[in-house]
Amino acid sequence: MSNKIGLKEAISIGIGGMVGGGIFAVLGLAVSLAHGGTPVAFLLAGIVALITSYSYVHLSKTYPNRGGTVKFINQGFGISVFSGGVNNLLWISYIIMLSLYASAFGSYAPNLFEITADKNIDSHIYASAIIILATAINYYSISIVGKIESYAVIIKLIILIGFIAVGVYGLNGNINISQLAISNWESPVKLFAGGMVIFVAYEGFELIANAAPDIIEPEKNISRAYYYSVIFVILLYIIIAIVTVGSLPFNKIATAEDYVLAEAAKPMLGQIGFSIITVAALISTFSAINASLLGGSRVSYEIAEDDELSHHFLSKLWNQPIGLMIMAITTLILVNTLDLESISTAGSIGFLLIFSIVNLVGYRLSNKIGGNKIIPLFGFILCLIALVILIQQQLDSNTTGIIVSSVIIGFCLTVEWIHKRK
Repeated sequence: MSNKIGLKEAISIGIGGMVGGGIFAVLGLAVSLAHGGTPVAFLLAGIVALITSYSYVHLSKTYPNRGGTVKFINQGFGISVFSGGVNNLLWISYIIMLSLYASAFGSYAPNLFEITADKNIDSHIYASAIIILATAINYYSISIVGKIESYAVIIKLIILIGFIAVGVYGLNGNINISQLAISNWESPVKLFAGGMVIFVAYEGFELIANAAPDIIEPEKNISRAYYYSVIFVILLYIIIAIVTVGSLPFNKIATAEDYVLAEAAKPMLGQIGFSIITVAALISTFSAINASLLGGSRVSYEIAEDDELSHHFLSKLWNQPIGLMIMAITTLILVNTLDLESISTAGSIGFLLIFSIVNLVGYRLSNKIGGNKIIPLFGFILCLIALVILIQQQLDSNTTGIIVSSVIIGFCLTVEWIHKRK
């Protein structure tokens, strides 16, 4: 049986990676930071992702490898302390994403049970339980993880597109245009910073790189898979942001920040809409946790194979890479100690830094990969500017997120330096 995948499957990998738990986790955070300019914040973050996907397209065509981003960074910088540190950061960024998805699951789960059970159960209990369940499924059967992911992509897209359709139809005439007015936008710098805090909602397109060796007619389909999936998700997020900001007053969005998408369905569909979106959020975040555990454990294995992590990571526990158990335990610690904004900031800083380096690789290897020199260079500079603005904006309001990010980056480079010394 052929393991090859067509254009449709490749696009669904990209869309599934982006529309994981991200939009459910960070929409409320985006509105709290950008207010009426939330659609613009999503557009700005999407533009950074789209420009970066140019480097990914050319690198994926030239170096198709299941290691994806890990292999690209090694191609650009060789096996060194720097490349190893960045690859370790990629792995830890997967763990941060897991924490984000689990945190979102924990925020939505109590709403589903508020009619039938005690809503006073701490959201951390739900978040921890779902990580443990997903880890057990990953150990039990990888094929189940694949099935959950393929069904979940369809379910969440149907529900989100349904939300948009009902929203656009239901809000026709009722949409609160005043909230979307330019007078309610934050300053351009704050809008950009808001977009960068929620940049994690776009990072999943890089999963296409891991599937590149299996894509049919790669010369044609790899570029289409990246561009179509990123553009589709940009439009999806912008319309969701418009419907959400247009259907709820800002004070209600602030109150329901962690589960705002479900709250936004209430004016249109009442309690049923609230419940449907809640179910979609739980399915999405659960499938994203499953897929990230699987992908992340493979990343740690690849890095160890390239001698950039201890060879202990090549050992297996219950037939799976040891990295799987380490990821699960670390995620449990993070989700129970950090708030949503700190997790999101740390994830965005990690991926902006990684994407700036992939763009730099695209620039350095432009002659080998047959790409334009200017676009990767622009992507590199844009990611760095985004990183600086994000850090500057968050230093005042969310020092914890910046400290966590700095410690993680320092830790990754130090561990790699010690490993190389040995």
